[in-house]
Amino acid sequence: MTDLILFWHRRDLRLADNLGLAAACRRSPRVVGVFCLDPSILNRDDVAPARVAYLIGCLQTLQTAYTKVGSELLILKADPTHGIPALAKALQATAVYWNKDVEPYSRSRDRAVAAALKEQGIDYQASWDQLLHEPGAITTGNGQPYTVYTPFWKNWSRQPKSAPAEVLHHGTGLTELEQQQAQQAGTIPLPTAKDLGYVWVNPLFLEPGETAAQTALETFCQRAITKYAEQRNFPANPGTSGLSPALKFGVISLRTVWAATEAAMEAAQSDEARDGIRTWQQELAWREFYQQALFHFPDLAEGAYRPAFKQFPWGNNEDWFAAWCEGKTGYPIVDAAMRQLNETGWMHNRCRMIVASFLTKDLIIDWRWGEKYFMQTLIDGDLAANNGGWQWSASSGMDPKPLRIFNPASQTAKFDAEADYIREWLPELRGVDTEALVTGKLTTLECDRAGYPRPIVDHNQQQKQFKALYAQAKT
Repeated sequence: MTDLILFWHRRDLRLADNLGLAAACRRSPRVVGVFCLDPSILNRDDVAPARVAYLIGCLQTLQTAYTKVGSELLILKADPTHGIPALAKALQATAVYWNKDVEPYSRSRDRAVAAALKEQGIDYQASWDQLLHEPGAITTGNGQPYTVYTPFWKNWSRQPKSAPAEVLHHGTGLTELEQQQAQQAGTIPLPTAKDLGYVWVNPLFLEPGETAAQTALETFCQRAITKYAEQRNFPANPGTSGLSPALKFGVISLRTVWAATEAAMEAAQSDEARDGIRTWQQELAWREFYQQALFHFPDLAEGAYRPAFKQFPWGNNEDWFAAWCEGKTGYPIVDAAMRQLNETGWMHNRCRMIVASFLTKDLIIDWRWGEKYFMQTLIDGDLAANNGGWQWSASSGMDPKPLRIFNPASQTAKFDAEADYIREWLPELRGVDTEALVTGKLTTLECDRAGYPRPIVDHNQQQKQFKALYAQAKT
């Protein structure tokens, strides 16, 4: 019988344009997928219910896709360092293939799985599918990893990008005996999010699955991408792609996404359109910059990059943090953004910067508190992107302009001048005058009538205090 290959899915929940899966298919036509629900991840205290619900939905569509091509996706719920080798041994698989990851836990886990497979005499192969350029391919002139985005982008954007890989069209599944052996090795029916202890009752921000992600990409490239540069910062407008959950779980590949942007660039008929497309490409590069930074500097997952912030004297007022989490700070733009996050599992990127600056520079609360809360709520929660964004906002990360403070009122005036976004997420304030919502200067009477809190801090006073603490920390 033809050799059986297991392909271990992790952040690549698709059949199309999957480098590791394509490599497995070139070796043998008998490729069976497997996904391992890892208790070490699911039992953490920073897992978002919306993210688990989206993951399960993507696995459902992936199982269907495997069935359509004649194969199957097996599900394990186990420590992968034991579960994957045990399944491979039970099925007498010739090899296990997977795609690499940049996160510290994933890299450690993969080394342990590789060692266990090697001990059993089972071959393994890992590919770089998560990035357009693998770590180490984009370096400074002296061969070091970049720590500043702009020169990284200049180098990264000049390098040729790989074309999408072939799609798995035909496969061969397990025999009846092998299915029994797989069950004895621990495979289970795909559980629901509720089965795993996570409940998400609201609509998902993005429909799960490969087809939905491809549709979202095509819609974005046909419409909003050419106006992305001018529309991306306005949270009341649908000016972004909405693909972040799909990119988090690899439901669509970056090669496919990049190819779509290049096709849009060729079809663009104005400098404005080309500028919009280029700006979105730069956002893809930001994502990769943070991924590569985490790979080269794994300590970022635990703390600040800049020395001045390693022992920063954060105030960490728990009542203020609770008010921030609940969207009850008395600053309309901040509260609207936090309500959007809590109700949808997603937040507009401009608002992510605003609320992160407010938490760290106005409330003087450790950025890691906010980073963790985001991971507890975001459908697209990704360690590298979330950590990079929070450290950028907190001024603790890789940034040539380390001290940046957002004024909530001026940010609102620039990006929600008619208070449309605020009114959408703070319905109790819909009857309040626009100027009051933009400036945040609501009267006591207006707040009392709406049941809305007064500002918990004074922005001007707090930014002075933060600057003083920052100056002290630097010395």
